[in-house]
Amino acid sequence: MDWNLILEVYAWSITIYMVTVIVFYTIILFFSMLQIRKEYRLNRTEPYEDYMDESFTRPVSIIVPAYNEEAGVVQSVRSLLTINYPQFEIIVVNDGSKDRTLLMMMEQYEMVKVNKIVRKQLETEEVQAIYQSKTLPNLYVIDKKNGGKADALNAGLNFAHYPYFCSLDGDSVLENDAFLKVMKPIIDSGEEVIASGGSVRIANGCDIRNGNLVKIGLSNSPIVVMQVIEYLRAFLMGRIGLSRHNLLLIISGAFGVFSKHWVIESGGYKRNTVGEDMELVVRLHRIIKEKGLNKRIVYVPDPVCWTEVPESFGVLRSQRRRWHKGLFESLWRHRKLTLNPKYGSIGLVSIPYFWLIEFLGPIVELSGYVFIIFSLFAGGVYIEFAILLFLLSALYGSIFSMASVLLEEWSLRKYPKVLDIIKLFLYALTETMWYRPLTVLWRCEGIWQIIRRDHSWGDMKRKGVSK
Repeated sequence: MDWNLILEVYAWSITIYMVTVIVFYTIILFFSMLQIRKEYRLNRTEPYEDYMDESFTRPVSIIVPAYNEEAGVVQSVRSLLTINYPQFEIIVVNDGSKDRTLLMMMEQYEMVKVNKIVRKQLETEEVQAIYQSKTLPNLYVIDKKNGGKADALNAGLNFAHYPYFCSLDGDSVLENDAFLKVMKPIIDSGEEVIASGGSVRIANGCDIRNGNLVKIGLSNSPIVVMQVIEYLRAFLMGRIGLSRHNLLLIISGAFGVFSKHWVIESGGYKRNTVGEDMELVVRLHRIIKEKGLNKRIVYVPDPVCWTEVPESFGVLRSQRRRWHKGLFESLWRHRKLTLNPKYGSIGLVSIPYFWLIEFLGPIVELSGYVFIIFSLFAGGVYIEFAILLFLLSALYGSIFSMASVLLEEWSLRKYPKVLDIIKLFLYALTETMWYRPLTVLWRCEGIWQIIRRDHSWGDMKRKGVSK
């Protein structure tokens, strides 16, 4: 057996894979640059006064699933009550919390128990009580037995009064005009757009008081700064490029607006998955294609939701393993779409992209890191391959992250301080050296958990982002 030949084929396979990925991301980056400048100019020059007219807009039900969210739920609701939108209701779903989430809502907003007839279109765990605020009639709390986030969202959907709903995490804070902007494509398209997602940014390091964003800033924690860069790349580069051609498979569970009719038509959120937000979007695409309808799912870069992220390696590791398991479950559940021309570009482009690059990518990257380490001991021609793989890894990781930081400064400019942009840029340079290998390893651990059928969830310990 010629081990040299095997190793050479192995090295070339990784190289070709990474070059293919880089080319694909370069194309996405190009389309993202075009789209974000177009959106940015529209957002800056086009007034939103017309969208404040109740006869012109669409009312929205805001569903906030809350499980042990005492650290931030009151501030999040306070933030929602100040949003700049003509007609909405807020439905906090207390999903069997073991902390003071329900008690804090009842005390802060003077909630009283009400008798409401709810049409049960989606099966959920038992609803124990429904409360309404005495001072804010558009604010409700549903108290139910624990069933998970998807079950809580379905309970909120059963109760919701309006044709569109927003799923919003209990620790999130919205910018005032976020709903006007995320609803704009839905309103303008009639009923062609059935879901619209906004950007999610990191609140750690920001000054948030009483549920309102006072000052945007960066955390001093390196792990949080790297997540800021990661989010910029995922939203500004990835989702804009995919959304441009209706290839978007993910609307973040932290902030997205959906047509209630279509979500209920598709069966609501699935309980037996850890990636209910992606699974729903894939299912909506599938139903649209099977019915032969011209519907779109879009991403809008400007409306921003600020949310808390992990500040410890342990919690971040659990989160990334869970995300990767959720990605697999969504793709596997809808595997019939893969390379199926019946589903158009979703089946031929988007699903294969998520299989080959997003899901299997960590395995190939980890193999590349192993080969680089091996080459340091083997020497010879392998050193040349190791250098090539390292440069490709730097381009794949750090360079695209730096481009995302520049794209942020070039267009949206959410970070006002020049020092913050410089800090982000310098941290992006180091991504390939430490942060990306860690996330690759954690995602591979997620794959190992899939193989072992380990369904552990992992906890996200929150300390709250609002003062």
